[in-house]
Amino acid sequence: MDYTIELNKEQFDLIEKVLEEELIELGVQSILLIDLAGNIIVSLDDGKIEHDIYSLAALAAGNFGAVSAMAKIVGEEDFSLLFHKGEKENIHFSKVIDELLLVTVFGKDVSLGFLRLKVAEAINRIRELV
Repeated sequence: MDYTIELNKEQFDLIEKVLEEELIELGVQSILLIDLAGNIIVSLDDGKIEHDIYSLAALAAGNFGAVSAMAKIVGEEDFSLLFHKGEKENIHFSKVIDELLLVTVFGKDVSLGFLRLKVAEAINRIRELV
């Protein structure tokens, strides 16, 4: 399968603006917009992150693929949202379109419910751009 997506400069800039306004300003530490192969399309952070974002993107894509396969086994078309909770940091995955995933890394200072609302708003805005 070909999971590549092409964005022009204007789309790229507008997507970055959406993610900055909706999520970084909310307090999210890091945002990755990736394709299903784990390639980073957009990466934003709060300036304090020292994660290996390339490994994170590759593993996130693999994780999402594995969970999608599990969804099919139990009769679901897909699970469009994943969440992993840690002691200090959490990771939230959402499908944007068939080819794109949004991965957010956030701490305890950001409410999961509010994050999910803001992610949904950001995804709706991004879908209008791609």
